Amino acid sequence: MKVLRTALALCVASSGLAVAQSASAQFFLQSRDFSGAAVTGEESDLGQALPGATSAEMRAALVWHMRAALNVAALQCQFEPTLLTVPNYNSILADHGDELKGAFDTLTKYFLRVNKAAGPKAGQGALDQFGTRTYSSFATVAAQYGFCQTAGSIGRDAVFAPRGHFFEVALARSRELRNSLIPWGEQRFPRYIGRERGAPMMIRLDPICWNKKGEWVVKKCGAQNWPPVGLGMATR
Repeated sequence: MKVLRTALALCVASSGLAVAQSASAQFFLQSRDFSGAAVTGEESDLGQALPGATSAEMRAALVWHMRAALNVAALQCQFEPTLLTVPNYNSILADHGDELKGAFDTLTKYFLRVNKAAGPKAGQGALDQFGTRTYSSFATVAAQYGFCQTAGSIGRDAVFAPRGHFFEVALARSRELRNSLIPWGEQRFPRYIGRERGAPMMIRLDPICWNKKGEWVVKKCGAQNWPPVGLGMATR
C-alpha cells in the first residue's frame, strides 16, 4: 500500500510539473488568434518578389522563408525555453534537411538564371541579399510574444511532419506566421495603454459633483470624465 501511495504521489507531482511548464509558455490568458488561410506560395505579401520565377521556385522561396523564420525564432525566443524553438529547429534540420537543401538549390539556380547576363558573382550577390532581407523580415520586438508563440507551434508541427512534407507546413501556416508579426496583447481582458491628450488621470471626487445617492451630477460638473478613452491592444 505504501508503494502504491508513493507511486500516486509521484504521478501527481509529475503532472503538476507538466502543467506548470505548459502554462509558463502561455504569455496571455488568451492570445490573439493569428490563424489564416493556406497559401499557394505565389502571394506577393509573403516575402520578397521573385520576377519571372516558376511555381517550383516560388514554393522553394516559401519553404526557405519558413526555415528562416524558425531559425530567427530559435535565436530570438530562447527567453521562453518551453516553446522548444531551439530543439525543434535542430530536429527540423535533421529530419527535413534534404528538402531544405533542395529549396536552397532551386533558389540558387533562380538567381543565377535571372542574373545570367551580369555573371555568377551578381547572381550570388542577389542570393545573399535575398537571404539577408528574408531574415530581417522576421525580426520583431513589439510582436515578440505573438511571433515566438506562433513559431513554437509551427516548429512542433514541422517536427511531426513526414520527411519531404515540410512544404505542406509552410503552405498551411505561412499566413499565420506573417500575421503574428503584428503586435497584439491580452485578448481576454482588454486594457488601456494610454489616454487622450488632456484627459484627466483621476475621477473628480469633490462633493459638488455627486448627489446623496452617489450619482454623478451632470448639470454641475458636466460629462463624467471617467473612465478615460484609450486604446487597448486587445481591442484594436
